[in-house]
Amino acid sequence: MSDLIEGYLGKRVDGTKSRVPAALDRWQSITGLILGLFIIGHMLFTSSILLGKDAMYAETKFFEGSLFLDEPEPILVGFAATVIFVIFVIHAGLAMRKFPYRWREYKLLKTHSAHMGHTDTILWMVQAATGFGMFFLGSVHLWTMMSMPEKIGPYASSDRIYTDKMGLLYGLLIALVIFHAMVGLYRLSVKWGITVRRNPRADRIRNKKIMWGAILFFSLMAYSALGTYWRIGKEHRQNCGERYLPQSTNPSNSSGGEE
Repeated sequence: MSDLIEGYLGKRVDGTKSRVPAALDRWQSITGLILGLFIIGHMLFTSSILLGKDAMYAETKFFEGSLFLDEPEPILVGFAATVIFVIFVIHAGLAMRKFPYRWREYKLLKTHSAHMGHTDTILWMVQAATGFGMFFLGSVHLWTMMSMPEKIGPYASSDRIYTDKMGLLYGLLIALVIFHAMVGLYRLSVKWGITVRRNPRADRIRNKKIMWGAILFFSLMAYSALGTYWRIGKEHRQNCGERYLPQSTNPSNSSGGEE
């Protein structure tokens, strides 16, 4: 009966409101923070191709456990991708609670944003739109990492982008991910007062500048890396499927296996 009353009135029998929405909001922030930090690390790691094929190869083997295993295991990467995918789905489910499902809700949000010119409201709308797109494109990428973790490396990743024609998908996903993550981290800093203390207005302006700077920096880095993978894939298209062997392992053959 108490659940029925709360469902109709939004309050419990004793007149108090449930703490569940606040708890869900907290978990949305926690999962968002985890994903935001992961995306920053992921973009830095995948951009190692800008330092050369050997750097990207060494990094790949590091995440496959080369420091503590005699034989690196790609399944470790697949396991990590699975954990991120679970967090990704949880975060998306929690965030969907706030989407304007009805036309009336959307119209109110649009009117509020247009008439007040509130930048943070516009940023929330950008986050909602990019999050919607990420749910589809991001799921494809994560599924690839979960199901084929062994196909990561200077040649394998480049072949996927050029020969398997995944370059367009990654090009779109990069834009969605960067905007969603950087705007999300900015909004978290404001929402929880992490870096907004003595002078809230000035601190928000500073945080927003950091956000735009991060968007520009990671966009340049990520698209430069994507272009490099595409170029390598194009050069390697005749030997698609062949794995990379670092120069230090076999100086006479730089197109051997990635194993």
